Parts: sequence; C-alpha cells; structure tokens
Amino acid sequence: MVKKMKQLLIIIFLILTVNIGCKTEKKSSPKKYISTLSLIKAQVAHVDTSLYSIIKIETRDSLKPDTTYIPREQFAEAAKDFLTIPDLSNPKIAKLYNEESLYDDAINRVTITYTPIDGKNEEVQKQEVSVLPDPSGDKIKSIYIDKEIINRDSSLKKIMFWETDKSFQITTLLQKPAMPETSITTKVIWSDKKE
Repeated sequence: MVKKMKQLLIIIFLILTVNIGCKTEKKSSPKKYISTLSLIKAQVAHVDTSLYSIIKIETRDSLKPDTTYIPREQFAEAAKDFLTIPDLSNPKIAKLYNEESLYDDAINRVTITYTPIDGKNEEVQKQEVSVLPDPSGDKIKSIYIDKEIINRDSSLKKIMFWETDKSFQITTLLQKPAMPETSITTKVIWSDKKE
C-alpha cells in the first residue's frame, strides 16, 4: 500500500512538473516576426549612397502625372512614411499583431500577413510581406502596408507598396466632412532592372 502511494505521488509530481514546464515555456517565448522596417531602412541607406537616377511621379486626383528627378539626399524624406511603420521584430510591438502565412504554388510565393489583434487601435492595419522561397536564401520581393488615421474631422488612409530594389508607391486618400475625397499617388523609382 505504501509502495503504491509512493508511485502515485511520483506520477503526480511528474505530471505537475511537466505542466509547469510547458506553461513556463509558453510564457517565455516571445513572438518573432520579420522586421520589414529594417529591410526598408537598409534599402534607403543603399539608395542614399548609390548613383541611381531617382524618378518621382506624382498624380493628384487622377490629373496628369507630374514627373521629376529627385536628388538622392531627398530619398529618405520621400520614403518617410515607410520609415515610421512599427518594427514587428520588437517583442512589445509584435504582441499587438497576429501573423498568418500562405504559400501560393502557382506563383511560388509565400505571403506573410500581420494584422493588429485589437482591430482599429493601431494605425497600421496590415503589413503583408511577399517572399520568394529559395534554398540558397529566401528573398523578400515586396511589402504592402495599409495605414489609417481617423480623427474627429478627417480620415486619412495610406496604401503603401515597396518593391524591393526597384520602387515604392504611396497612395494617400484624405476625406474631410462635406468635402470630396482627395487622392495623391506618389511613385518613386530608382532601378529599372528586369528580372
């Protein structure tokens, strides 16, 4: 009888130890997400020290586009909306977002989507990363960002798209009470490489 009690106590102790260990492991492992901000900062630094011709095409409310060359010293200013996105590799920020991955066999791409857990409380409503899987090293092809700022007197939406090593585009939609929506699309191209 005493032997059975000892065995039962040992089994209970082992079960409790395993359960406590599992719970501790779950609490101590923070989310690890891709740092799209770091990738964009690296791209900006590269263009900043390059000899690329940088073209800016701006279209306001579907009127004729205005095309200009911009000096590389102004590239970071043109890309500032991308440089202020939350860094999802930071555990404090990562815990505010969910991650979903989807592989599309037809185009051989993995799409990783980050959306806020608490819905409308975050300015960035979506970050979507398109990755080309490759045994020698995966390559991020593009980043899509959906950003919303809603105030009492206006709503501002920015649809942002970064194509790695080539270009970026920002479409800004502004809505004010009793006014028609205005839109500005800015595309900046620094490379015309063909793949």
